[in-house]
Amino acid sequence: MQRITYGRIKAMATFRDFKPFNTDRSAEDRRRHRQLVEDSIKKNLPDIIAEEGIIGGNGNKKFKVPIRGLKEYQFIYGKNSTSIAGGDGTEKRGDKVGEDSSNQIEGKGNNGAGNSEGEYIYETELTIEEIVDYLFEDLDLPYLSKKRFSEVVTDHSRKKLGYQRKGIPPRLAKKRTVMQKLMRKQSMKRLLKKEDIEEDIGRFPFKEDDIRYHRIKETKRKESNAVIICIMDTSGSMDITRKYLARSFYFLLYQFVKMKYVNVEVVFISHSTVAKLVTEKEFFHKVESGGTYISSGYEMALQVIKEKYNPERWNIYAFHASDGDNWSEDNEKAIETANELCHLCNMFGYIEIMPYFFNGTIQKLLLERVQHERFVTQSILKKEEVWQAFKNILKIDIKEG
Repeated sequence: MQRITYGRIKAMATFRDFKPFNTDRSAEDRRRHRQLVEDSIKKNLPDIIAEEGIIGGNGNKKFKVPIRGLKEYQFIYGKNSTSIAGGDGTEKRGDKVGEDSSNQIEGKGNNGAGNSEGEYIYETELTIEEIVDYLFEDLDLPYLSKKRFSEVVTDHSRKKLGYQRKGIPPRLAKKRTVMQKLMRKQSMKRLLKKEDIEEDIGRFPFKEDDIRYHRIKETKRKESNAVIICIMDTSGSMDITRKYLARSFYFLLYQFVKMKYVNVEVVFISHSTVAKLVTEKEFFHKVESGGTYISSGYEMALQVIKEKYNPERWNIYAFHASDGDNWSEDNEKAIETANELCHLCNMFGYIEIMPYFFNGTIQKLLLERVQHERFVTQSILKKEEVWQAFKNILKIDIKEG
């Protein structure tokens, strides 16, 4: 009889390492949900920029942002198509092939009343600071030269180096002051004990000698110098709508600069036939009238650069917003001064707001006769285009010379 031997199969058990601490299994789900909410907010932000209330608003004012309901993947019964999808060969990557028209989202408005369920939309509130954080996280000033620096003192460049007896109240070292008092109290107890004096010290107040202040060393840290020159046409042809669009663009620019850079100055220039330096409040809220000499705004910018901002030390950015309606006798001078600005500035941008005549504006002349790689121009025809024009200017391709 043949003997059959069966081999034993040894199975090695795999044990999971024991972790004494509870793991949060929902952390990844929450992180993904926050990411989806942030993406939804970013898609709706351009609509917020078009709101008139955002210009000049304080940091406490909140704006509502609609967010569509975030749907999770799930199995749905009865919604599948029985046919086989096929294409004709012209499809590109990412195209949907054989999509069933019956699977279209229901509940959206048509020409009449409907009886289908709508999409779930809720609103969240954001402050101006939160809005600009979302808007400008991927943007930077183009052509910013890292070779030009200015030595400035910032909060990050101050170091605490010990203590001193004299100083200002904000630098009071409270903990060290209390320690000095306790050390004096202990010294008093030791002295009384040494002299065999039994006396309750009781209340032990602070004295002038107990007070200590932080010794601060301010080290100057090099930061890139930059100045933004905002030039706006405030003549009579710039009606309320055009001035609002121009101010919207500059409001974005101003908030962007404040958020992203430490050592950046902003200069505001308004002009009709005569240009003048104005404050931030006057720039965003003051209304003027009169004719238009665009060269007056450019000459004022050149004067400011000559007096305060040496191009060898400063990164200079100049932006001009106008409807393009200029007196013909001023066109030559405007072209000449625009070319001067291009040679002094890291970037000179012209933004045309709802032009009256598409073929007869100053923009056409600037494009033809200002031949400089760092001259950029954008047109804004409606409020929804303000954000896109702003992004187009700051996201230009940088060509290093």
